[in-house]
Amino acid sequence: MPFVNIKITNEGATAEQKAQLIQGVTQLLADTLGKNPQTTVVVIEEIDTDSWGIGGETVTNRRAQGK
Repeated sequence: MPFVNIKITNEGATAEQKAQLIQGVTQLLADTLGKNPQTTVVVIEEIDTDSWGIGGETVTNRRAQGK
């Protein structure tokens, strides 16, 4: 039973886009590793940009600085 956890920033991914991610990842595991789609679990976590850091600073700050 594969378990996939996708983490993205909470900047407006639509329900449709998330459904596409879930379907695509499930299909990729089926095609590549022969995993059963019926037992594949995909979770999408949306993280606030203030809670996501890169290079010692938050994504919020990096985006404000144009990085």
